[in-house]
Amino acid sequence: MKAQRLVYAFLFCIGAVVTGTAQAPAQAGTAATSLSPLEQAMIANEKAFIVATTKRDKDYFKRTLTGDYSLVGYDGQLHDREEIETDLSSGGVDLMPYNMKVVELSEGTAIVTYDVVFRVPAAEDQGPPPRYQHWSSVWVKQGDAWKLKFQQTTPTHWGDW
Repeated sequence: MKAQRLVYAFLFCIGAVVTGTAQAPAQAGTAATSLSPLEQAMIANEKAFIVATTKRDKDYFKRTLTGDYSLVGYDGQLHDREEIETDLSSGGVDLMPYNMKVVELSEGTAIVTYDVVFRVPAAEDQGPPPRYQHWSSVWVKQGDAWKLKFQQTTPTHWGDW
């Protein structure tokens, strides 16, 4: 159940990123029009992931996650592709993303990294997940398609949980 709660929080928190990235530039002080083609593609990939998450589109995940996909949750636990695909049907959590950046590691490999703040109603704010987290997604190009290989959520403000 703990892993399932973590997966629910992660998948639906990422859903709010679509709204945040559509309303704000990808990087502080940088207009969205000045993004490189790679940055645009990676942000679009992250948005597609978010949309699929909010729609609980398991077919998308079967097409998009690599066979060896894994997720490290805010509690340090490692979750594999099968576990994530199984836990896709859940409720949502509201979050506010900021400081979104794209880092190209090599041709065909990039990281989308950003910070999030969970917005939890005071009555429901009774512990994990931590309100402030740093998220990273590793995308790899396989053939003509970008695939999601790895994700990690890391608490950045320890005082609120």
